[in-house]
Parts: sequence; structure tokens; C-alpha cells
Amino acid sequence: MKIFVCLLGAMIYFISCSYGQVDSTLNSLAQLPNKLFSKLSSKASRLDDQITKQSEKYLEKLARKEKRLQQKLYKTDSNASKQLFTGSQEKYQQLEAQLRAQESGTPIPLQGEYLSNIDSTKTTLAFLQQRQNLPAFPEKSQQALVNASQKFNQLQAKFQQTDQIKEYIRQRKQQLKDQLARYPQSLGLNKYLNDYNQQVYYYSEQVREYKEMFNDPDRLMKEALVILNKIPAFQTFMKNNSQLAGLFGISTDYASAAGTAGLQTRDQVQSLLEGQIGSGGSGGMAALQSNLSEAHQGLDQFKDKLSNLGNGSGDMDMPSFKPNPGKTHSFLKRIEVGTNLQTTRANYFFPSTTDLGLSLGYRLSGRSTIGIGGSYKLGWGSNISHIKLSGQGASIRSFIDFQLKKSYYLSGGYELNYQQSFTSFSQISSVNDWTRSGLIGISKIVSLGGKIVKKTKVQLLFDFLSYSQIPRTQPLKFRVGYNF
Repeated sequence: MKIFVCLLGAMIYFISCSYGQVDSTLNSLAQLPNKLFSKLSSKASRLDDQITKQSEKYLEKLARKEKRLQQKLYKTDSNASKQLFTGSQEKYQQLEAQLRAQESGTPIPLQGEYLSNIDSTKTTLAFLQQRQNLPAFPEKSQQALVNASQKFNQLQAKFQQTDQIKEYIRQRKQQLKDQLARYPQSLGLNKYLNDYNQQVYYYSEQVREYKEMFNDPDRLMKEALVILNKIPAFQTFMKNNSQLAGLFGISTDYASAAGTAGLQTRDQVQSLLEGQIGSGGSGGMAALQSNLSEAHQGLDQFKDKLSNLGNGSGDMDMPSFKPNPGKTHSFLKRIEVGTNLQTTRANYFFPSTTDLGLSLGYRLSGRSTIGIGGSYKLGWGSNISHIKLSGQGASIRSFIDFQLKKSYYLSGGYELNYQQSFTSFSQISSVNDWTRSGLIGISKIVSLGGKIVKKTKVQLLFDFLSYSQIPRTQPLKFRVGYNF
């Protein structure tokens, strides 16, 4: 009888815990952001379109480069030209056709470089699809979940297509290099081959950038993971089905004594080290520390090389030219919005003023930026005893920054300045009332890495047209700015 009562109690406890876990799961699913799936679907669809357009553009460029190589080689060796380039144009057209074909939304295993957010997103979608029929799962979110899963799988398939394209053009580049190496440089074939190699490099960088964009988690996905990580069933599902679990082959009993059987304990490793150090005599510890220091330096150098050779993405091909890091960025990503301040002391002609500037820059490359801007000159009065806010002028600006070394830049610009007080903008419409400034100087730009303010810019500029102005304006200008 006692045994029966104990079994009955255990069953009741187990059932109550199970219902408690179900209730917890239902409550957590009900808290998921409503816009999560639609936003994920929109992001995947947008990147899919961008990858397709950019891939087609690069494939067309590569096809044109090969056509020029073929024409150049044909003049020297027609037989080799026919043999090397037969079918190459058709291959590029075939790759473009595969890109335009609509891929199915069938799930496929993640491959290649491990990207944590893509892994989390894929596993999260798979987990939710198994539980989308639960009562607490919002009905309007069910179809959005299906669409998001299909778009995600289509984008994943598109990334696999780009990997196949990269592998083909990598092999093609090596083939062209090997075949054309036997011809003298005087033929000028290397120029066309270098142009081809540049397009291969920039295509790999473009694909890597899109992967990083998709791997960047947004606010809604972060909120969803915080909610789902409170569910034990999700934690177990993530442990058993994520790409990370597959990479390391984590067994289900990894936390138990059976899962660690045969592994060396900490005491065993420490005892082994002490034995090895002791055999080296009194200088054993010093030698070990020296070797560890050299190993750390070697690893740091190796990591720097890896970061320069494809950022760890598997694109480990050293370019034979100096790449432009901004070439693969979209137009909006090249835009820099900035603001700057410049204060001028009062003199016989002008009161104390502060120029409140706003600029819009466009990065031509990693070393140079051009842009336009403007400023409003706010007057403070003649001194601390006579403070009076007033409009004391405005300016229209243009500028260029060229990197000299590290964070130091050579800066120049041309500006038109209105140097008179005004109460309405109709007063400054006459071009004849504006004076000119020609600026040249040094800027120091410090990257901050913040979410809002990205850079601080300090400038010391010389106005070489100031001496031709009547009345003469201040020749030296010190400005402090911030880029967003």
C-alpha cells in the first residue's frame, strides 16, 4: 500500500511538472515579438535580391575580361586561344541562369564558415515550426513563420550558389594564370589577367559582406532568443540540432561521468607539466615562460595574417594589388554624416561666434573622402558682460580628406562665407555678399566604435585666401567634429 501511494505521488508530481513546463512554453511563445518573422523574411528577401544582382554584375564583368584576354591571345596563338576559352562564355551564362532560378524553401544543412547568428536563427525557426500549432502561438504569426523559414532557406541556398561560383572562378583564375605564364610579359597579357583577378577578389569580398550583414542580429531576434532561452525544451533542441553541436560532435552525456571517461584531469596535466619542467633544471620555468611568450607573439602574427586574408571566411587568397576596402560597400554605407564646431573670438569687426556645421561625406576609398556641408554662424556678443544671441552669418562648404599615415589626414576645402548679421534667410541670397575661403591643413580622425558617434575629427586649417578679404578674416581655423 505504501509503495502504491509513493508511486501515485510520483506520478502526480511528474504530471504537474510536465504541465508546468508546457504552461511555461506557451507563455514564452505568446511573448514573441509579432514583427519578428515579417522582418526576418524581409531582410532575407532583400539580401537575396542584392546577392543575385551583384553576382550577375560580377559574372558579366568576368566574362568581358575573359573575352578581352581571348582576343589578345588570339593574335599571338590562335590555337591556344581556342583551346583555353572554348565554352567559357557559356559557363558564365549558365551560372547566371542558376542564380535567377527560384530555389525551393527546403531546409539544407549549414556548411562552411560558422556564423553564430545564422546558426541561431535557423535552429530557432526549426524549433518554432515544430510548435506552431500550440494554442498560445499567435495565429497571425504562423503563416509569417512559414514565409520566414522559406525565405531563410532560399537565402541559404543562394549563399551556397555563391560558394560554387567562387570555387569555379578561383579554379578558372588559376587555370588562366598557369596557361598564360608561358607567354612573355611584353604581350601585355598580365594586364588583362590582373583585371580579372581584381574582379575575383572583389566578388569574394562582396559575398563576405552580405554574409556579415545577415549574421548581424537585430533587436527583435535578440529579444526572441532571450525569451526562448528560458524554455528548457529550446535549450535541449539547440544543443542537439545547432550547427555548433554538429561541429564538435557533442554527445548527450557530455556532462556526466561517462561522457568524460578517458579524459585527463587537471591534476594529471599539472603533474605532467611539473615533471617536464623539473627535467629542465633550475632554468626550466624561465625557458617555459620564454617559449610561451614567443608562441603568443607567433599566434598574434598569424591572426593578423588571417584577418588580412579573407577575415577568416575561407577566402585565403592574397591579392596581387592593393584592394580598395570600400569598393564592395553599398552607396549608403559609404555616406558619412558629421557635425563640427568652430569658435572665433571677438575683434574690432566681428563679435564672438560659433560655427555650427553639418557635413555629408562620401568615402571614395579607405584612404580618401570627399563631401559637402554648411554651417550657421551663431553670435554671442562682444564679451561676457554683453551676451546677445544673433545670426552672424552662414557658409557653404566642400572638403576632401586624404590619409597620410594611420589616423592623420591631409585636408583641403573651398568655402563661401556670409560674414554679416542677418535676421532672415532672404538677406543672404545675394552671391556678391559672400566671401571665399581656401583651406588646407591636417586632420586627426579617431575611431570610437560607438553605436551613434563613430569618429572624432580634429582639424587645424589654414585659409590662404583670408589675406585677400576686406575686412581680413581669421587665417587659422580649429575645428572639432563628430561623424555618425
